Amino acid sequence: MSAGERSLAGWGRQPRTVGSVSEPTTLAVARESIAPAHGGSLIPRGLGRAYGDSACNDHGRVVVCERLDRFRSFDPRTGLLEAEAGTSLDAIIRTFLPRGWFLPTTPGTRQVTLGGAVAADVHGKNHHHRGSFGGFVDVIELCLADGSVVRCSRDQHPDLFFATLGGMGLTGLILAVTFRLVPVPSAWVNVDYRRTRDLEHTLATFAEHDARYEHSVAWIDCMARGRRLGRSIAMHGSEAAASDLPVPWRGRPWDLSVRRAHTFPFTPPCSLLSPTTVRIFNELFYHSHGSGRRVVDIHSYFYPLDGIHHWNRMYGPSGFIQYQAFFPRESSHAGLRRLLGEIVRSGAASFLAVLKSCGPADGALLSYLEPGHTLALDIPYARGTIDDLCHRLDRILLDHGGRLYLAKDAMMGPTTFRAMYPRLPEFLTVKRRYDPNHLFSSSQSRRLGIE
Repeated sequence: MSAGERSLAGWGRQPRTVGSVSEPTTLAVARESIAPAHGGSLIPRGLGRAYGDSACNDHGRVVVCERLDRFRSFDPRTGLLEAEAGTSLDAIIRTFLPRGWFLPTTPGTRQVTLGGAVAADVHGKNHHHRGSFGGFVDVIELCLADGSVVRCSRDQHPDLFFATLGGMGLTGLILAVTFRLVPVPSAWVNVDYRRTRDLEHTLATFAEHDARYEHSVAWIDCMARGRRLGRSIAMHGSEAAASDLPVPWRGRPWDLSVRRAHTFPFTPPCSLLSPTTVRIFNELFYHSHGSGRRVVDIHSYFYPLDGIHHWNRMYGPSGFIQYQAFFPRESSHAGLRRLLGEIVRSGAASFLAVLKSCGPADGALLSYLEPGHTLALDIPYARGTIDDLCHRLDRILLDHGGRLYLAKDAMMGPTTFRAMYPRLPEFLTVKRRYDPNHLFSSSQSRRLGIE
């Protein structure tokens, strides 16, 4: 590597790239990074929690925006917050949850920037009710390829607004975001746990209970086979009232003690998550979670893995890929059955497997979700073996009208991508309009043929 270059990867640590990294501390300096004199392509990057190579630019420039983290304004009457794009969801929670405000929807980690949340149009456990993050965004302030700054919304430059939502940083450098927080009665969630015996029972549980709860998610046992295929622990939750809380917290419902996070201290020589260890964990987890209601704090319900810093090291030097598959409602049962069957036959050990219900799309040109179900799988990477497995899984998705999530993708090919995202031509038209020379480019965008 030359001076100024760094090794970069996504959270899955696969694939690895080399990029020339800059870390602006002000918006003015960030805008200067767009100047043509710098040469080459660039891609913005936040806290690096995209799993694949969407925030990498092999042998190109990477603008890390995490230090652009200032709050600009907040309206306590409406919950409208304007903040710079490098502001983390964690900082927003720490600042506004004690005042009774929370994120309208949230991914499974707090360590995501606002710019990343917009670029990936993140979603959470309440998608079936609230949709994706983009549905709560009012204004995106964007630095374009020519150095100009525009504020786009549903009324101003709507083409650019809906291309930037879910556009993986390919339309410009996001400088600031204005979006709406939502009031919550406490920092706790009433969660009803239901153990299901197989995939049919899991989907029937979703169908029966989703409408009554704000949040819907299931841990699914990807090692179970035969009649137990798709057995799960369904976890339906809604925000808890102060009267529901443990006695010590009723007088301070939005106050959460800061929990001490543990750190996974090193990268072992091989993945610790073998089929045997995952099978043992899954048996213990399944049988230790019986049906019943518990009141849990938001960190435990929404962000369980944030309690272990660098948990991705557990997968060893080869890293892992996250395969997040979406199936539309009419084909989700058949598609999930085939997908899970293929995972079981392959012997791939998915330690983390999460199934969620999905609601309407939000108008983004590269929108990922619509009514149906999405399944996220963490799979230890082994060159060749996992590549072949992912191609087989892609085929199942295509056969059932499904698609992969770009923020998790590390291996999809251009033909598959075009088939899964039918509005790609519209996106490319907008990109050519605002970035005719393809200044904004990533390892992923070149792999997928987005340019």
